[in-house]
Amino acid sequence: MKTNAVRIVEQAGIPFELRDYEVDPDDLSAESVAAKVGLPAEQVFKTLVVRGDRNGVCLAVIPGNAELDLKSLARLSGNRKMELAALKEVQPLTGYIRGGVTALACKKDYPVYLDETAILFDIIAVSAGVRGTQMVLKPEDYIRVAGAVTGEIAQPK
Repeated sequence: MKTNAVRIVEQAGIPFELRDYEVDPDDLSAESVAAKVGLPAEQVFKTLVVRGDRNGVCLAVIPGNAELDLKSLARLSGNRKMELAALKEVQPLTGYIRGGVTALACKKDYPVYLDETAILFDIIAVSAGVRGTQMVLKPEDYIRVAGAVTGEIAQPK
């Protein structure tokens, strides 16, 4: 399936691979997706929609086996406080449904913050913009195409 995220990566001339998986609406966890696409959870990155008190909405991209450290993200993004956007806000803000959110081709160009562990891997997987498809690419290519800032924003679950 050619999503807007796929088109953006293609236009940038970035090599990538798509991995499709069976969607279980009762289990959209990154760990479950990782198992289905054959990668460890720490290499499958989930995109969270977060709101800061000073700079508004941003996207936090963290490993599937971790949770977001809101204080660290606040420091990195120049905010005092951060909170996850309510689930009902995710689609209106990004154009994507839960389980299919990607930093590529959102409704608006939000700042993107990627956990620094991404650069430890040869490849990472991120949503291709729909449930059921992950895009696998080099972390440095993802950073470039998403305009991501890296930092320590994840913590163990």
